[in-house]
Amino acid sequence: MTSIPLAEELLLLAYDDQSGKATGSRIGLDLGMAAAVLIDLALANRVAYAADGYLKVVDATPLGDPVADAVLEKITTEEPHTPAQWLQRLRHRLRTRVLEDLCARGVVQDVDETQLGVIHVHRYPTTDPAYEAEIRSRLAAALIGNTLPDERTAALATLLVAARMEPALKLPADEADRAHERLAEIASNAGFVGDVSLEDSIVRPSVALVVATLGRAIQAALGAPKPI
Repeated sequence: MTSIPLAEELLLLAYDDQSGKATGSRIGLDLGMAAAVLIDLALANRVAYAADGYLKVVDATPLGDPVADAVLEKITTEEPHTPAQWLQRLRHRLRTRVLEDLCARGVVQDVDETQLGVIHVHRYPTTDPAYEAEIRSRLAAALIGNTLPDERTAALATLLVAARMEPALKLPADEADRAHERLAEIASNAGFVGDVSLEDSIVRPSVALVVATLGRAIQAALGAPKPI
C-alpha cells in the first residue's frame, strides 16, 4: 500500500471510525497535523532547521502532494519563521483540507447532519479501513513488538507524544504500559525528549532537529497538562 502523508495518518488515528468524530484535544490534533506536514518535507529533504532558529528550504522541488507543496511554496516565498510560528500559521483550515482530500479518495465519507434545523454538523466515518489498519499495525510492531521503527513511524510516534494523543492508539490495557514506555523511548531517540545524541537517533540528524523543535513547540503551545 502506498504511504499517505503523516498529517493524514495522525487524523485517521484521532477520528473514531464509526462516529466519525474527533477524539482528544482538537488544538493538539491541529498543531500535530501542521507539524506533520513540515516533518514530511524534512523527511523528503525539502526543509531543514537552520542555525538561526528558522526553518529553511533546501530543495524547492514539489513532492506531488498538494498540501505539502503549498506549504513548501509558503516557506520558499514568505519571510522566515521559526517552527513554532509555522505551526500557528499552518494549523488553520489544514484539517478541513486534509479531510476533503480523504473524502475525495474514499477513505472517509462526509456525513452532513442538521441539528435544531439550522446547525450543520459534519462527521467523517471511515469507509476504507485499510489505511488506518496499516498505520496501527506499524505502530503496534514498534510499540509492543521489538521492531525498530522507520523514520516516518518514529516521527508519527513522537507527534503522538507531543500532541498528547496517546489515547488514540486504543491499545489493550495489558499492553498500554509497554506501549507507553516504547513511545517515550522512540520520542527520545528521535531527539524530542531526554539527552540523546542526534548521532544515535532513529532518524537522520537533520530530520531529528525538525522533529524535536516542532515537538517542543507543540507542547509549549498546549501548556502544562491538567492534573488528574
